[in-house]
Amino acid sequence: MESIKMKKSSQVASIFDIAKDTVLFLLLSCYYLLESLFWTLVPNALRPMKSLEGDVVLVTGGGGGVGRQLAVKLARLGAKVVIWDVNEQSLRKTSDTVKDEGYHISSYVVDLADRNAVYETAERVKREVGKVDVLINNAGVVFGETLLELNDTAIETTYKVNILSHYWTVKAFLPDMIKTKKGHIVTVSSVAGLLGTYRCTDYSATKFATVGFHESLYTEIRAHGHSTVHATLVCPYYINTGMFDGVTPRLMPMLEPDYVAETMIDSIRKNEVNCVMPGSVRYLLPLKCLLPAKMCWDLMHRVMKGPQSMMELRKKTQAA
Repeated sequence: MESIKMKKSSQVASIFDIAKDTVLFLLLSCYYLLESLFWTLVPNALRPMKSLEGDVVLVTGGGGGVGRQLAVKLARLGAKVVIWDVNEQSLRKTSDTVKDEGYHISSYVVDLADRNAVYETAERVKREVGKVDVLINNAGVVFGETLLELNDTAIETTYKVNILSHYWTVKAFLPDMIKTKKGHIVTVSSVAGLLGTYRCTDYSATKFATVGFHESLYTEIRAHGHSTVHATLVCPYYINTGMFDGVTPRLMPMLEPDYVAETMIDSIRKNEVNCVMPGSVRYLLPLKCLLPAKMCWDLMHRVMKGPQSMMELRKKTQAA
């Protein structure tokens, strides 16, 4: 009899706790919604933006495209920029571009598909430049073939560069961020990581993986109370860098690297958790879960003509 009373008492206490936490959640939700609306309406010039001056910012894939634009813009903000790329000539071009503006950056040739090379180069950066404050995992590859046309090596390379390298870089730099109570990890994904794309079974899958990686990492950082270490997920639409050369989107033009880099840096300085470009895309994506599958396919195929536009993608040389 006594045990039954204790059990009922425990159940009542559990229900009370759930009700209390639910009410608290609803109250906080109102605050969060109003806060989000407020900061959305306030121009960047009027809102607090953290300074990156003196911070060591590492950009993977810094040899060209968005990576090069990031290096230039970060250097202008006074950051100590470090760029990684597998292409030495591209690294030199980025370094020269930044040097022409009167700034200095550190560059390292590193194959992100090689785990040991990532760890070794990370240690070199710590010795030669210092502790990394902001890590921007920007590097990515795409081959633009259908699944049956992709060779196995190309698939493995896409996974090694687009997602596995994120594990190695974060494991290399996150401990120091936690120790110094200062850091920011930026995961560059893609709209193709939120919506499967034709001729991108390898690319889309790895970008979907980066979304899951970021969200899980974010929960770990927050759950362990590391509130001074921030994480930002970036999901841009097609970018006019040559990666998707030949693609002609129907409803909206490709994004320019300069705009993407500028938006990314603003998002980092605002400590945003999610950054989708253009912003209108985030309101369209939920439709894939809300609408019938056949309706979604017809919208994609007939109205947006996504598969048709990707058919024009110029094929890249596959890994041997």
